[in-house]
Amino acid sequence: MTVGGGGSGAAATGRPWGLTLLLIIALAVFVVLGIWQVRRMYWKHDLIARVNVRVRAVPASLPTDARLVSARPGDLDYLRVKLSGVYVASQSARVRAATDLGTGYWAMTVMRLDDGRTIWVNRGFVPEGVTENQVWTGVPAGAVRVIGLLRSTEPGGSLLQSNRPQDDRWYSRDVAALTRAKQAGRTVPVFVDAQQEEGRSFRGSKPVPGLTVVRFADNHLSYALTWFAMAALSGAAIGLVWRQARPKSS
Repeated sequence: MTVGGGGSGAAATGRPWGLTLLLIIALAVFVVLGIWQVRRMYWKHDLIARVNVRVRAVPASLPTDARLVSARPGDLDYLRVKLSGVYVASQSARVRAATDLGTGYWAMTVMRLDDGRTIWVNRGFVPEGVTENQVWTGVPAGAVRVIGLLRSTEPGGSLLQSNRPQDDRWYSRDVAALTRAKQAGRTVPVFVDAQQEEGRSFRGSKPVPGLTVVRFADNHLSYALTWFAMAALSGAAIGLVWRQARPKSS
């Protein structure tokens, strides 16, 4: 009787409660991550649909400063707008770029708008070897009209390199830093990627506009399926552990 009682107690205490708890936690985490990715997928699809409508829409006026400041990040990205004003050629900069046309620079120039505001305009792509002086001399004089896409500032630099304002080396279109470096006064907190540019007089070679990449990574479904598969494996592992721990009948 004593031996039998000891065997029953060992079997009871041998249940893999700790491992089971870890697997249950893992299962729950994987399910939550899967659901989160599904929600992200719907959000991304909605974003793509909205952007596709924006980039093909009739150009609108630049939103008010209050709207630009209060907008959440990305809310106004790729809104198609129309600008009219004059460029300030001396307040130009080259920002490193890699495009379908090769590596080179975005030609960024400040525009003083007819409504009194000031905004940075990405006039387009210029190839490797174009100097900053050539960017300046290529800026049209007099009244200019631009149709383009509103973009959020890109602070700091690229993934691999930080902006170096002191050396006039730019790897991202950081509106605030460009404004300080070029002493442009007060500019709106966004910039515009030019699609079309019309002016009375162009000097030198004109940057190639309209190269904005409107593409979004959409891998959320595959990520969601991966997390749900991991959850299923965790559930299967729980069953396997408990089957192996079941006392064998003599």
